[in-house]
Amino acid sequence: MNTKIKCLLLDDELPGLTYLKMLCEQIPELEVIKAFNDPQKLLDEVPKLDFDLCISDIEMPGIDGLTLANLLQNKLIIFTTAYKNYAAEAFDINAVDYITKPVTKERLEKAVAKALERFQKLDVSKKFIHLNTDKGKSLLYFDQIQYIKTAPVDSRDKEVYLADGSILILKNINFGSLLNQLPKAEFCRVNKKEIIALTAVQFFNHNEITLTLQEGKGKPAVLVLSETYKNDFLDKVKL
Repeated sequence: MNTKIKCLLLDDELPGLTYLKMLCEQIPELEVIKAFNDPQKLLDEVPKLDFDLCISDIEMPGIDGLTLANLLQNKLIIFTTAYKNYAAEAFDINAVDYITKPVTKERLEKAVAKALERFQKLDVSKKFIHLNTDKGKSLLYFDQIQYIKTAPVDSRDKEVYLADGSILILKNINFGSLLNQLPKAEFCRVNKKEIIALTAVQFFNHNEITLTLQEGKGKPAVLVLSETYKNDFLDKVKL
């Protein structure tokens, strides 16, 4: 199974951002989700984005990289900067690495290797998440989650189907936020309205996925695999 780190890029100088994106696209372990030249725009879009890592400049107008890193909470951070005097502060907030410009591919690869190691440890060590449900706060263990879909009554809510056959309503949460909290190697979005646990997959082809989970009349759930999410799903199920 291939592991890729989904990353956001941030640099207020467009030439530097373009160069960084070019380097990142040459590193197989990275998938660039989006590049920003304005930290506020990045923060505005964060709730809608599925990412694991942010590679960011530090000195920027408005919100500096250190402040941004704190606002991103548990996301991995690699700093790139022309200034050496921020290194101590960067590591105080547990940054993965601190690269002084000009960034080289070799130096960036070393930083990404560190991020991948930390990412894999995070994925393995965490067993559950806390979420608000229609029955109150709940501990949802990853190995119990089979399938998550948009609730039919209110699209802001999500229905989660559990291995014991029960269903919970997750209150007012979007798919981006859910994916950020679920182990990347074990869960996958397959279309705009559905997330699956890979352990729930019974059969699949390039257009649809059949789950072991049964819906109405005892028939297995069959989901559409959309073009937008197809490559991510196929990467995750490779042996």
